[in-house]
Amino acid sequence: MRRAALQALWSHWRRHPLQLATLLAGLALATALWSAVQAINAEARASYARATAQLGVAALDRLEAPGGPVPLARYVALRRAGWQLSPILEGRATLGDQRLRIVGLDPLSHPPMPAVQTLASDPEALPQMIAQGGLMLAPPDLAAALRDTPGLPMVRASAEVPPGMVLTDIGVAERLLHREGQIDRLLILPDQPMGLQPLDRLAPDLHRLPGREGADTARLTDSFHLNLTAFGLLSFAVGLFIVHGTVGLAFEQRRAMIRTLRALGLPMRSLTALMLAELVALALIGGGIGLVLGYLVAAALLPDVAATLRGLYGAPVAGGLSLRPVWVLGGLGMAIAGTLATGAGSLWRGAHMPILAAPGLQAWAERAHRAARLQALAGVGLIAAGLLALWLIPGLIGGFALLAGLMLGAALLLPPVLGLILTLGRRLVGGVVGEWLWADMRAQLPGISLALMALLLALATNIGVGTMVKSFRLTFVGWLDQRLVADLYVTARDDAQGAEIARWLAPRVAAVLPLREAEFQIAGAPAEVYGVVDDVSYRDHWPLIRHSAAGWDRVLTGQAAFVNEQLARRAGLWPGAEVRIAPGWALPVAGVYSDYGNPSGQVIVSIPALLAHARAVPNRRFGIRAGALPVADLMRDLQTQFDLPAAALIDNAGLKARSLAVFDKTFVVTGALNLLTLGVAGFAILTSLLTLWSLRLPQIAPVWALGLTRADLARLEIGRSLALALLTALLALPLGLALAWVLLKVINVQAFGWELPMSLFPLDWLRLLALALLAAGLAAALPARRLYRLPPSDLLKVFANAR
Repeated sequence: MRRAALQALWSHWRRHPLQLATLLAGLALATALWSAVQAINAEARASYARATAQLGVAALDRLEAPGGPVPLARYVALRRAGWQLSPILEGRATLGDQRLRIVGLDPLSHPPMPAVQTLASDPEALPQMIAQGGLMLAPPDLAAALRDTPGLPMVRASAEVPPGMVLTDIGVAERLLHREGQIDRLLILPDQPMGLQPLDRLAPDLHRLPGREGADTARLTDSFHLNLTAFGLLSFAVGLFIVHGTVGLAFEQRRAMIRTLRALGLPMRSLTALMLAELVALALIGGGIGLVLGYLVAAALLPDVAATLRGLYGAPVAGGLSLRPVWVLGGLGMAIAGTLATGAGSLWRGAHMPILAAPGLQAWAERAHRAARLQALAGVGLIAAGLLALWLIPGLIGGFALLAGLMLGAALLLPPVLGLILTLGRRLVGGVVGEWLWADMRAQLPGISLALMALLLALATNIGVGTMVKSFRLTFVGWLDQRLVADLYVTARDDAQGAEIARWLAPRVAAVLPLREAEFQIAGAPAEVYGVVDDVSYRDHWPLIRHSAAGWDRVLTGQAAFVNEQLARRAGLWPGAEVRIAPGWALPVAGVYSDYGNPSGQVIVSIPALLAHARAVPNRRFGIRAGALPVADLMRDLQTQFDLPAAALIDNAGLKARSLAVFDKTFVVTGALNLLTLGVAGFAILTSLLTLWSLRLPQIAPVWALGLTRADLARLEIGRSLALALLTALLALPLGLALAWVLLKVINVQAFGWELPMSLFPLDWLRLLALALLAAGLAAALPARRLYRLPPSDLLKVFANAR
């Protein structure tokens, strides 16, 4: 009996191959978008872990000097006292046309690391690395790009070096970074002799910090990955709407079959088990297809993601994709779980269905009408739950709970709201055809409601995320205009050349603005402390969002400090509070300034105050206000006078262009996911209309028999689809704006530490409206074409059937 039941269930898909293709396509699309995001996240996190393992210092404590490098004499004294330490010098530099991270270390004392251990097979490699000529280890792609660059030591390719990084001897790094005699930190090796004097006595000016290598990168990029995961989950949900609609329609069409099988004696428990096994099998097939598609999508997007993470956070992420069990199994698991979740309602209805229950679209619609009130209450409840979660759960989790409640609640409210609008429209319209059209749309709503919910979510997401990105870009451009007030930015080779450049520029330009900074531990995290001079460029243009009276006067006289918005929000350092920069150095906060795109804390003080509390602060970078002197002539004169490379001179326009290029690349993945989600929603409408086709004939045939031609019915079919899409798009607009507000005022603040003003872009709304109507029109074109070419005999057959 079970075998016959299984054959009967499968016969449905043989008779409806388009439904089967729709179900598998929905599963594949949902799994593809989810697994693509998870593949990108898994690859990025694997790169962080690999970089940590390759450097071999994850668990080691370190010594750092607040506000500057560790004095070389201090390192020598600690070694003579018996402490086993290994020095590291690290910085970013431009070699050739490559901007990369240089890590200098002592190969003889550094903990074992794969990149250096691979040199053991070559007896000449290690001496070459330590010798005056030097040796640089770089990942293969970077090694190929650097190999022919003049003035560099020998370059050797090593797959054990993290992406975008060069490893070399600390002496070579000193020359490349122009930081002779400097050490950034000292690694405390695990095996120390007994009886050593405590470090707090030998080096009271140094801070011992716990091992954190790799942890900072993970902390900084967590918000980025969480946003990607949210988009992947939304795309997955939109794809599952297709599955839910197809499974529900298949169940309605198989009601007669289920009734017959039960009448023949098959227990409902056995039938339910067979239908459950059928869903799992389809989930595995669709999920497998989705994994292949997800791999292709992730491989296409990962290079841009890697460039974003390297550019914004300095995260060592490779541009290649590996097949990892974590996201493969996760994708299949999500496909099975999602399919079972979407089919649970149909299985439950089947288990509790009376044997004589009537099949068909009309019965489906009647049941849907009865459930509309419960659905509306559930939608309102989800929105209220999201608001409550934001109040009860601080941080990103509460923000995303609000987003989930808002989006899912609005999606559940869509069918009842559309039903109310269609009922009012039927009462207001005149004419028999018009009244029938509105009534028919109302009857058709249960079958297409899931597709319209997918369209609502896709449009709202596009509006919300588009508003966020464009508001961010508009604010970012204005912020760059404020921050980048200098006409030219110059980087000298060392401090001596920097002083010489400053003296040479002083009588020739309107202002020379030294850019000097040091790193301190503030509020438990690394922060940059910048020193500034008293100049109208800062007073008139620096973007303060909160400030106290005479703030600039107090900062420039060393009596106060400005902090960036990230540090202010993280540590509660608003005007009137006190920021503790170093032991014995605390200043009142005179203002807070916007600092978009920077994940770290930052403080501004006067240069004399900085130099009084930090040692060896580099004096190599300057901003120059050229005044009446042409910038191009000034750049040429500086290159000629001081033999500076082209990379050491950046004009204002060039720096803005680079900053905007990084900004635009940051949101490549977001834009791609938006388009994919909108495409899935359009496909959902198409599949819903196609699968409803056979069930709609009993409603269309009487109207045809009363005088409407097939061409009229085809035009009405397209008009019906466009009307529903238009109503959905109009309802998506307020939802999208609410989503944008949450992203800007809640999510962005929790994830990145800054708040953005919200701008409106009506032209984008019109473009999305046109896209929604285009998608709906194309989706209705195929059913309309079928209706136009349908033989009259097929319509006449409807009256011979008991439907």
